[in-house]
Amino acid sequence: MSLGMLYGIGAGPGDPELLTLKAARILGQVEVILAASSTKNDYSLAQAIVSPHLRPGAQVVRLGFPMTRDQDVLDAAWEKNARQTADILESGRDAAFITLGDPLLYSTFGYLLPRLRALAPGARVCIVPGITSYQAAAAASGEILAESGENLLILSGVGDAARLEALLGTADRAVILKAYRNFPDIREMLRRAGRDGQTVFATRLGIDGEQVWRGLDQVPDAPHYLSLCLVGRRNGSGPRGGESGTADEVGERQGNGIISGS
Repeated sequence: MSLGMLYGIGAGPGDPELLTLKAARILGQVEVILAASSTKNDYSLAQAIVSPHLRPGAQVVRLGFPMTRDQDVLDAAWEKNARQTADILESGRDAAFITLGDPLLYSTFGYLLPRLRALAPGARVCIVPGITSYQAAAAASGEILAESGENLLILSGVGDAARLEALLGTADRAVILKAYRNFPDIREMLRRAGRDGQTVFATRLGIDGEQVWRGLDQVPDAPHYLSLCLVGRRNGSGPRGGESGTADEVGERQGNGIISGS
């Protein structure tokens, strides 16, 4: 029996309409859906996004990814998930692993893939890219990500603040993903660099509770897990500090979905 195909599918940032046509077609064909979720609950946002496109009767398998820094616990969970995935493929069934954003950017799929290849070297894999949260944030705010000879640096907000600050100093423009963890430190770092007023902060894009700010003064100290910063051009005009709201609310006022201050 030949091995099934594993599809790594990016479900996008949250809005179901941002799922790609290719992803929707594959989701309507595969027999098994692999949905990553925290071991602390049974909810999968990625599953909620793709559910309208699933084949009738498709089996949904939850793969638990523990939210811990204990490497032994993490290794055991990743190995278990890879083994479960390999078993499905070895039965000849195709499966789709669904993940927020893009499968190869800060994704649980990145933990699964190398372990699956070690367990089942002959496994066939097809990766379907997804729209990222920072692309959605740029669209919601009208903020240009990069142009001409500028560089765009993608950073994680989780980790050493001094390293983050040093890296940010090399960037014309930047994206700080996972900005929830150390947000007060990130905000202070951007203030020292004179870039806080040039920063767009976005949270819960495409789902209930979406908010986008220009400038950081009004952003709560403990934002939601699904939060990011777009840091505007160095020494550029950049966004101004200002009011908050949803992109739809501001779209009604300004016609372009931008939240901006006066």
